[in-house]
Amino acid sequence: MVLAVQKIQHKEKINISAPVLTIHANKAFWLNFDGEILEPNKAQLNKLIQQNKPIVCHAGLTAKRLEIAEFLAYDLLELFAFVHPTKFCIPNLNGLISALDIPNIEVNNLEGQLLSSLEVANKLLLDLQKNINKESSNVAEIALIMGLGKNGIKNGQGWAWADLVIQALGLSIDEISAENSRNSLKIWHKLPEWAEESPPPPASHMAISQDEVVQQLNKILRQKSSKIRIRKEQEIYTKFITNNFQPSRHKDDINIAIAEAGTGTGKTLAYLAPASVWAQKNEDCVWLSTYTKNLQKQIDNELDNLYKNPADKVRNIVIRKGRENYLCLLNLEEAVNSPAIQNNVKYATAIGIIARWATKTRDGDIYGGDFPGWLVDLLGWRYTYGLADRRGECIFAACPHFHKCFIEKSNRLAKRAKIVIANHALVMHKAAASHPQEIMPSRYIFDEGHHIFSAADSAFSIHLSGREAAELRYWILGRENSNYRNGRGRGLKQRIEDLISNDDEAIEALDEILKNSRILPSKSWLQRLQSEQPKGLVEGFLFLVRQQIYARNKNNNDLFYSLETEALPPIDGLFETAYTLALRLKDILKPIKKIIKILQQKLEKHADVMETDTKLKIESVCHSLTYRAENLIQCWIDMLGSIQNQTIDERFVDWFQLERITGQEHDVGMYRHWIDPTIPFADSIKSYANGITITSASLLDSTNPSEEEWNYALKYSSACNISNNINKLQISSPYDYQKQSRILVINNVNINNIKHIASAYFTLFKASNGGALGLFTAIQRLKAVHGYLLPKMQQAKIELYAQHIDGLDTSTLTEIFKMEINSCMLGTDATRDGIDIPGKSLRLIIFERVPWARPDILHKARRKYFGTGYDDKITRAKLKQAYGRLIRHENDKGIFVMLDSRLPSRLCSAFPKDVKIERLGLADAVKIIRNFY
Repeated sequence: MVLAVQKIQHKEKINISAPVLTIHANKAFWLNFDGEILEPNKAQLNKLIQQNKPIVCHAGLTAKRLEIAEFLAYDLLELFAFVHPTKFCIPNLNGLISALDIPNIEVNNLEGQLLSSLEVANKLLLDLQKNINKESSNVAEIALIMGLGKNGIKNGQGWAWADLVIQALGLSIDEISAENSRNSLKIWHKLPEWAEESPPPPASHMAISQDEVVQQLNKILRQKSSKIRIRKEQEIYTKFITNNFQPSRHKDDINIAIAEAGTGTGKTLAYLAPASVWAQKNEDCVWLSTYTKNLQKQIDNELDNLYKNPADKVRNIVIRKGRENYLCLLNLEEAVNSPAIQNNVKYATAIGIIARWATKTRDGDIYGGDFPGWLVDLLGWRYTYGLADRRGECIFAACPHFHKCFIEKSNRLAKRAKIVIANHALVMHKAAASHPQEIMPSRYIFDEGHHIFSAADSAFSIHLSGREAAELRYWILGRENSNYRNGRGRGLKQRIEDLISNDDEAIEALDEILKNSRILPSKSWLQRLQSEQPKGLVEGFLFLVRQQIYARNKNNNDLFYSLETEALPPIDGLFETAYTLALRLKDILKPIKKIIKILQQKLEKHADVMETDTKLKIESVCHSLTYRAENLIQCWIDMLGSIQNQTIDERFVDWFQLERITGQEHDVGMYRHWIDPTIPFADSIKSYANGITITSASLLDSTNPSEEEWNYALKYSSACNISNNINKLQISSPYDYQKQSRILVINNVNINNIKHIASAYFTLFKASNGGALGLFTAIQRLKAVHGYLLPKMQQAKIELYAQHIDGLDTSTLTEIFKMEINSCMLGTDATRDGIDIPGKSLRLIIFERVPWARPDILHKARRKYFGTGYDDKITRAKLKQAYGRLIRHENDKGIFVMLDSRLPSRLCSAFPKDVKIERLGLADAVKIIRNFY
């Protein structure tokens, strides 16, 4: 079959002669050149693919589902990402058709799928033609290098679309300069520079009124739709939040508002209203913090209703994430200069698509924002997420791209923004180790406040593990041999030598750091531990840690889970090794502190004549060194001290852990967590905050909380550790849960038998005709059930998607599930909390078993600390969050099913009080599900 694309300018046709490959009813179908539809077996399909590259949507996923080797193809997703670099698209044919606004196409049948693939390719090439402008030659040059040059294109060795893209741009291969092609990838030359500005003026301290805020909320709602009005519950909530934005009366005043607002309250817009009014009135910034990327994106989208002009929004709204979330231009430069770009089609294709995206992106956020999550699966981790600065290798002002850096630009925009959309992890990192020159905001709103504890637990924990220690070695020593391929490999010496070149004391201190850091683990450290051949002092310590773990886990035969044991008492030799290691770590710490002191003195002495870039670099280097000295090395020394002293610090939980993933050892080390991590978080944020709002739909685990339950919520969310000036509010959901939902507990399924669980899932999925989410408390059980379930689902012609299996990020899987209203999805924690799927796409939730917390050493300590009922409280919270996914709109209907008959009645207060809990057999549940909708 021939695909014809009408050229706009020259009235010519670009012809592509290519077959089409698609999967329909879980079988491969091939549309050949004569218009015939073939159903090849695996051997025939491999032969066809070798003869001709087919048009396909997501070649990698297609190969995986058909269980064949990866193959070169005209991948529609690659072309979409090239033509529309920052446009959102669900990565399947339906998603492409929707994103391209192609009318009157049917994809539910085989012929429709095959022909729609041709239509999508046609539309994409037409879109490219319509956008012919002064960039055309540059875009064509990128396509040429993706095609591995002229010879690669002519011989069909490079990117399949290269020749057609060049033709669509009105050019021929021979017209394009091969010499300029690589330069076309150097997109940093085209990015605008940010410029240093004078510090913003001090903020005002004007009060805001409830009338002002209600007026602002009305304005936002009218922008969404002229039919939307403020709900009663929403008005109560927004007025309550407004009270938290009043000016402080005393030096140590910190106003805390803690509010649970049930699903459907409209709390996002209700807190955006006072935040935006206060920020505008006082010329200051409010930080909104979330736990999930989905909510960050949702808040950003909602703010479109406040800032209709995109330029105004760019000035006033900034999304902030950690440095590791952004494309590093220096990493991109290294990738562009790699020889692999001339002979590796996957590499060249990936870098070309990333280069196209980098010229159009809003902020360079490679972990969200306008970067399609499915590109990671399509192009590979190394060529996407791997281009971020994940190792802390930034050289700051010494980087040739410093003045175009996405991260630095975001930091500077945030200083003048009215609203910053951050995440809990970043806020905690900034509060705990803020840059001396960085002014932290005084007003915070923590949405998804029920996750503050988890975020703080992660932010303030310390791990003396093989991976952490090896990362520190790499950060200090850089790449130590030519075979070490990951990262740029610039060590501490290369990053700071220009700053200390005339200071003998600093040079001597640097030499000490480099020499003493060789005690840290080097490449292949884990293999050496497993073969009982540790090298160096840290590996010797980890070897003994691993030995103690195995010695005290003789009866644990579950190979799929991590192993752990208490740190005390230590086995023979561990006490002495810990003592020696602590001394050697001090030998690294001391010269680091010396260099920090020398650089700070230099900064103070020459600040008035020092160039801005040099000043910024010194500040950044001092900050980076201080962070590793105080938050890593010193903490390791303190941890080792507990082994030496044979004592337990009551604030912490110490243990040894061997981390295993799918049965393979991944890491080993000594772990230290705060029993109550909200304490260090509260201590760190007190210095900056005047007003903090903590909100969520799941702060409390019942609809009629007692004073004891409120006290627990205040403690678990850190509120009571920050201030005594706390105002509380609980608003129930406006939805009629009794009418809109049912809760069924199945009492005749053996949840310890994977086949029985899989059979129950299939029976229930089929009864609801899809639209179902299956939740699991363990990845391993999810995978096992999926293996049994998939063939049955294929026979029933119900699409099944699964987190941890399909290779797509959770956000993309969720969007596919949302679009295909009769599909099903399996997931774990990330799908239990933080996804928003209103409508018929989610009408059934099945929880495989009661989500009790895993009884590990850390949980044991916290259960003792938080007292009676701790297990019940966190389990009820999980049930409440899971049930909360079901009804997202006043017209939604859904059923929540628990397969575990052991669900105690005392946990059922997590559900709305008016919804009856029915305990019954599987057959009766099927009847209810079939009749309910």
